[in-house]
Amino acid sequence: MNMDLEEQEDELLALQSIFGSDEFLRNESKSAGEFRVSVELPAGFTVLLRHGGTIRQYDLSFLPPLLLTFELPEDYPSSSPPSFTLTCSWLTHPQLTSLSDQLTDLYQTSGGAVVLFSWIQFLREGALEHLDIHSLLELPSDQEDSSSAADKYDLSESVSVRPEEASEIPPSKEQSYSGLSLTPFQMLLSQILIHNAEQKQKVFAATLFDCGVCWLSWLGSECVKLHECDHVFCRACLSEFCKTQITEGNVLGVSCPQADCTATPTPSQVKSLVGEELFHRYDCLLLQSTLDCMPDVTYCPRHTCGSAVILERSSSAAMCSVCSFAFCANCKKTYHGTNKCYEEPNIPEENSDDPLISPTQPDEGMKGVMEEYANGNRRRRHLLERRYGRKMLLYTFEKHVSDKWITANTKPCPHCFCPIQKAGGCNHMFCTRCNQNFQWE
Repeated sequence: MNMDLEEQEDELLALQSIFGSDEFLRNESKSAGEFRVSVELPAGFTVLLRHGGTIRQYDLSFLPPLLLTFELPEDYPSSSPPSFTLTCSWLTHPQLTSLSDQLTDLYQTSGGAVVLFSWIQFLREGALEHLDIHSLLELPSDQEDSSSAADKYDLSESVSVRPEEASEIPPSKEQSYSGLSLTPFQMLLSQILIHNAEQKQKVFAATLFDCGVCWLSWLGSECVKLHECDHVFCRACLSEFCKTQITEGNVLGVSCPQADCTATPTPSQVKSLVGEELFHRYDCLLLQSTLDCMPDVTYCPRHTCGSAVILERSSSAAMCSVCSFAFCANCKKTYHGTNKCYEEPNIPEENSDDPLISPTQPDEGMKGVMEEYANGNRRRRHLLERRYGRKMLLYTFEKHVSDKWITANTKPCPHCFCPIQKAGGCNHMFCTRCNQNFQWE
């Protein structure tokens, strides 16, 4: 018995020295702990989801880890194997059961030796081969029976693989994510893509790169990678380069410093490199440069306005949408109708009878209460606060307003479904959560 306890302590100390705290967490009060095991993926590994007649397929370098929770009995390793549970969101219960049986077999063939390290090696290097998963992980489509599909997958936070301890999984229901109704497997795909992007960023941050400007070696955490061309530069060099271009007014020069490369950093990268003030100048100059290249765009001649105005080819009349000033696109004077340019115009009376937009009516249920709380008098608010609680009303009201704003001003990323706001520029978008490109439609 004492020999078993000594071997357990030696094994746990060895595992602590081998694995970091993000991979192995030991329970100091007893001989137990948990491992987060990231399986090794072959080159060209992809995940696929069929949804609504479309196929979404993505290259992956990382999958969410398997969670192995264990406790060592007193007679381990001489007589009994570790007691354990194995969970994973992207594997079915039959697959998890097959892996658990293989772990038990590994102990049986060990001849009473410690096996935790061997288990981790198997899960990391041999789990996919054991499950006959080679280069493609296909998630169930929404056309399959939702209840049976959800029963096969561990879509909750933790589910034991032991049949006698397995908890019931509720029928698959669409979940709301930032105003969207997503199936469980759309949510799972979103989590896989976000995890993949986060892990790739961690690897990038810990890798050494040679800056193409100063030719010094820097860790990726001190560098910036341009997504269009994959060129890497140290943050200091790229920041100074971008600041110089913006200060000189050469916004088209804010591009990759590599010779003959026309790739440009994303707006979020530019903002992090140059700061809020210079980014505002960059944004304005870039918009100005873009508008100057458009033949159907002119500017309001009012010195206090100067907003961009879209012209109609069939008419010389133009109307500023900001200050409502009507002017001639040729002479930039007040619109003069059929009179020749530069003649004294006949100024029409301004019409300020634009109709006001009537406020929306309260909805049913809690939305109606929120509207009533926002628009009611002091006495009515006090009554609602006594009935529902002031903190609850304020929290629900803020959430209701926030959700309405997100729904009205954002669109979901078609890959990970995170809400994205488009503030300007072209329709080519880049999601900073899953690092995927898409077109704004």
